[in-house]
Amino acid sequence: MAQFLSTKTISACIALLVLLFTLLGFWWSFAPDTFDVRKNARDIAASNGHQVVTGYTTTATLIKVTELMLYKNGGYITNDVTPPGIFMDNIPAWEFGVLEMIRDLALSMRKDFSRSQSQSLENPQLVEAQPYFNNDSNRWILPSSESRYEKAVEQLYLYQEDLGNIASSNTQFYARADNLRDYLKQVEKRLGSLSQKLSASVGSEVINTELAGDHEATQSTPQSPVLRSKTSWFKLDDNFYEARGASWALLHFLKAAEVDFRDVLEKKNATISLRQIIRELEATQETVFTPVILNGDGFGMLANHSLVMANYISRANAALIELSELLNQG
Repeated sequence: MAQFLSTKTISACIALLVLLFTLLGFWWSFAPDTFDVRKNARDIAASNGHQVVTGYTTTATLIKVTELMLYKNGGYITNDVTPPGIFMDNIPAWEFGVLEMIRDLALSMRKDFSRSQSQSLENPQLVEAQPYFNNDSNRWILPSSESRYEKAVEQLYLYQEDLGNIASSNTQFYARADNLRDYLKQVEKRLGSLSQKLSASVGSEVINTELAGDHEATQSTPQSPVLRSKTSWFKLDDNFYEARGASWALLHFLKAAEVDFRDVLEKKNATISLRQIIRELEATQETVFTPVILNGDGFGMLANHSLVMANYISRANAALIELSELLNQG
């Protein structure tokens, strides 16, 4: 009897743990909502006695996006080695998409936005912060990924403090058309890659355009004139949520750019173009009403969530290219 009760108790405990981990994993699967970048910058400035100067909103947004990635429900999950995090893949993919956009902006702030010209000195805080973001996203052994990203945020706070102090002239943020265009060029490549991965969900044969018809161009190894690509069934949801996370982060960064580059955008008559990109990215954050990412054929009976996401990202990327051209005009 005692043995029976013991076995029954153990079974009940296991079932309870499974239920607990399931509920916890469900709660952790909710990504953060979007936030108002203007209000976020104003609140931070008011609480610290800063001035909302050029670049302050972008810096505050980068900090906020990073902190939301690190301190959302369940914290940073990518490098978890215990249940339920170790069994989750959608949110880690979302985190990686966010992290990639964070890395792009941090690099642009270090090498472009904070420097007046190519021969000028780099900002010491950004020199410290940017490499921290490039640490392995899946490292759990000390120093963990979270600790490196937190170090980066600490340096960004120092940069923000100097930036918001009008008595300090050593820390700058230069809102110029060429700076913004260089950043957008990096974003174009990122969105282009995401769009291609999403579009491969149905599999297709495409003409090899790697050399873009340039007869004098060469590449390392020969390729077939026709390429076929199809995403593995196990990667469909990962690609979807990576794109969703990247779009979520970029949405906030472009809203911040609209604030800090306001005069440049108005002079180039590019404000409407930027807002259209933001609208396309907002559409990527609509609620997904199914528990799994469906992968129906292009014109099949079932939806294909990857193609829908690819559509929004492709439209945003096309608008980005047009915006870059506007910024390049005199």
